[in-house]
Amino acid sequence: MKNFIYFICFILFCVGCKQKNNHPIDFYYWRSNYNINDAEKKVVSDLAVENIYVRFFDVDKKTIEPMPIGVIKNFNSSFLPVNYIPTIFITNRTFVGLSQDNVKELAKNVNNLIIEIALSSQLDHYSEIQIDCDWTLSTKSNYFLFLEELKSISKKNLSATLRMHQVKFKDREGIPPLDKMVLMCYATENPNEVEEKNSILDLDLAKDYLQNLDKYPIKLDVALPIYSWAIVTNHLGKVKLINSFSEDDLKGKPIINKGNGIYEVTDDFFLEKFYLSKGFKIKVETISESLLENTNSFLDKKLKDNYRIVYYHLDEKFTQNHNLKYQQ
Repeated sequence: MKNFIYFICFILFCVGCKQKNNHPIDFYYWRSNYNINDAEKKVVSDLAVENIYVRFFDVDKKTIEPMPIGVIKNFNSSFLPVNYIPTIFITNRTFVGLSQDNVKELAKNVNNLIIEIALSSQLDHYSEIQIDCDWTLSTKSNYFLFLEELKSISKKNLSATLRMHQVKFKDREGIPPLDKMVLMCYATENPNEVEEKNSILDLDLAKDYLQNLDKYPIKLDVALPIYSWAIVTNHLGKVKLINSFSEDDLKGKPIINKGNGIYEVTDDFFLEKFYLSKGFKIKVETISESLLENTNSFLDKKLKDNYRIVYYHLDEKFTQNHNLKYQQ
């Protein structure tokens, strides 16, 4: 009887191991000036990171023609032993009003600039390109054509980001012609319009948008946030967003802690080049360990495959505040 109990315990242990979700960790790198410090190197090593999605440049159409902006500086691919994946952010308005010939020319130009940056940064090999664009119903035809053209001329695997509203309204907004996408499980609210909720990630809202995630027909990895920012509101109710910000940046400042990440300015001072006056309110939004854990638990129920987690983004200011290994 004793041996039988041991046998049952062994079986249950094996089943539990089999059902354990495996989430290898990757990172986005979203700074314009490539600069990895020792702490960030250690994070990459400790987490056995295989892939880093490096933002090479943005594309926007502020005038007549699409133009690259914010091209990465000082990128050196030999700095970390990882697979670098060139990542390009393209504004939705870039695709408005383009002819099919314009779209094909855009794909050609994007690919040429990727090659140029790769050559100058000793990136001899990359197997994948990722495109980040929040396409809409009015731009999906041009955007999908762009993806097809870029995949054809680059001869690379092509992936793209997927917003949550594009999951919920997939019948309306379409399915891109891809084999792999990365679900952006953040930016659930507009920080200019939300006072009480966490605009970086509101899990209840995410669950609503992703209730049919298991029916999305493309293989998905998941991007999760570890960043924080500050939302500053002046006397007139106008809002300013300060990126890459934490509560540590408020140490020694003339403020009163009102609780729940809300602070009130008690005297005038400069904050990240912004002039704040007495009476301004500062809301610091962060991501807690419990929120990440609960988000992972929800996604595990929706996604059958062992998806990879891509954290946004690799920066000591954010990585030092999270036990990311626990999330694997």
